[in-house]
Amino acid sequence: MNKISPEMPELQSMDITADNITKLKSLFPEAFSEGSIDFDVLKQLLGANVDEKEERYGLNWHGKRQARQLALTPSRGTLRPCKDESVDWHNTKNLMIEGDNLEVLKLLQKSYAGKIKLNYIDPPYNTWQDYIYSDDKRDNLSKYLNFTGQVINGNKISTNTETSGRFHTSWLNMMYPRLKLAKNLLHSDGFIFVSIDSHEVSNLKIIMDDIFGEECYRNTIAVRRGIKNVQAQFEDVSALSQGHEYILLYSKNSLSRLPKLSQSHLEQKPGKWDTFWRGTDRPTMRYELFGITPEKGQWRWEKNRTAEAIENYRFFLEKKSQQMSLDDWFFDNLTS
Repeated sequence: MNKISPEMPELQSMDITADNITKLKSLFPEAFSEGSIDFDVLKQLLGANVDEKEERYGLNWHGKRQARQLALTPSRGTLRPCKDESVDWHNTKNLMIEGDNLEVLKLLQKSYAGKIKLNYIDPPYNTWQDYIYSDDKRDNLSKYLNFTGQVINGNKISTNTETSGRFHTSWLNMMYPRLKLAKNLLHSDGFIFVSIDSHEVSNLKIIMDDIFGEECYRNTIAVRRGIKNVQAQFEDVSALSQGHEYILLYSKNSLSRLPKLSQSHLEQKPGKWDTFWRGTDRPTMRYELFGITPEKGQWRWEKNRTAEAIENYRFFLEKKSQQMSLDDWFFDNLTS
């Protein structure tokens, strides 16, 4: 077995800046002079596509420039295979990597750039309880207030200092470089799904438009979420209840198309089913149903109610199924 060394090129991250410069040089060789980029020449070559306006639409925050630069900085880490902790090392087609996600994303650039067809990430939602760490050092409150001009020489210039921006700033600085690197990993027809809730969905949409391009935005998927308990919906009500979260969907290429979804059923008409079982132990709720009499546990409904439901469904199949769906028949009876 060869000894693993941090200097081994296959274990080191790709220098993204150098790679981008190489690509730029192949496209615009005349914009390079003595190894450096002549931006005046580059602007001339790009023509009308250059935007030199000082003010433009976008989302800006303390640290955005550093966050963009952080995605280009090579990793200081090294991938170390753990064969003793793995199962079927030589034959498995799966890979699990443990480590700081930013460093791992950088290390994957060399081997997996342009190869990932589907990327799903579930980042912190920044719900004021999540711990959003800094990749450099924690941006403390006094530093944030000074930078944003709310404190001068140690004195507050406003009685109502704004501090919430610090939390959004930390979250944006965490997300931006990771999304930049995740885009590099996507195949030309790849897709990325990002889960989020209402705390940062608007900011996430803007930075993903910035990184992937508005033309690559495919949709925002609403995902239903459960309530912790019945009483929770009545406690400390400060806004309308939100029963859903979001998944933002983007493609690497604006021409990419989602594959069609196909489903197959074992039955021609599978019906509308739900679990009819309860794990509690009530002997009075045990009875024969479709030839089955449980020895433990219980059915959900008492025997008479179950018989009525079965009879209603038989009536629907015989009299109504050719005219309307089961849902329509249910709501017709509900309102009548």
